[in-house]
Amino acid sequence: MKDIEQIIKEVNGTMVIEGMHLREDDKERIRICLSNKVSFEKMKKRIIEKHTVKV
Repeated sequence: MKDIEQIIKEVNGTMVIEGMHLREDDKERIRICLSNKVSFEKMKKRIIEKHTVKV
């Protein structure tokens, strides 16, 4: 498997082409998922919960 930092560079490069840049917290979330500390599904759930307006 590729080095985690190399994967982050490639993802960031692709995002830049689309006019979006990864923030440091985005990069950290990628590191956490790729190192299997948290599953992608759990991380996705955390992000959705963080940005969901509670009524």
